[in-house]
Amino acid sequence: MAIPLRKTNEIEKLRTANIAVAKTLNYLAQNVKAGMTLKEVDALGEEFLDNLNARPSFKGLYGFPNAICTSLNEVIIHGIPSDVVLKEGDILGIDIGTEIDGWYGDAAITMPIGKISKEDEELIACAKDALYYAIDIIREGMRFKELSKEIENFIVSRGYQPLVRFCGHGIGRKPHCEPEIPNYVDAPNVKSGPKIKNGMVFCLEPMVCQKGREPIILDNDWDVVSEDRLRGSHYEHTVAVIDGKAVILSKVQE
Repeated sequence: MAIPLRKTNEIEKLRTANIAVAKTLNYLAQNVKAGMTLKEVDALGEEFLDNLNARPSFKGLYGFPNAICTSLNEVIIHGIPSDVVLKEGDILGIDIGTEIDGWYGDAAITMPIGKISKEDEELIACAKDALYYAIDIIREGMRFKELSKEIENFIVSRGYQPLVRFCGHGIGRKPHCEPEIPNYVDAPNVKSGPKIKNGMVFCLEPMVCQKGREPIILDNDWDVVSEDRLRGSHYEHTVAVIDGKAVILSKVQE
């Protein structure tokens, strides 16, 4: 497994692509409201990306038809924008990828539409908190399997389940590359496999189910739900390992 180690100038190029993602996610979080269709959300995001001179990297990737993944309620990831109208109490996952000058960015949030239930607030918080917990504990020399196990333990400790068969990933000159970073571990030995090193850049993305962790892909060949058909949540950041710790690239710099 050849996981690239990025130079400082390459990490800065990746940061530029990821800041565009972060700005667009912030914009949509502030402007997406009940009464909009998922296609309108997609168009709003694509227009904002265009104004940032960022190419929406998901559009056409593996045949995906739109600029943004809009995963509504039971759809945990890869939701295709449709004519479905958002309503008060919905929860919406927004996943955005960009490409600027040949370098890629990727991040996601799950947002409330208006006032949501306490249960849905806790569901969203699990994915977000799991992501920031994972970022906080990353250290050079830690194995990726150890990180995956920590994410799984965190999600399960909150009473939820990680979605299986989908995972975080490396990112750089391609939107997806080595390593794969699941939010769970199947193998008993987490002290095996590649170690985290300075210069690595990758995406962490906890995908949280309520009861069942097995995925079901819906008839459009994209939308992914859990076997329990209950609501799920998803959060993602792109991070770089710098001076032995993880630094978030997909956030707006202060």
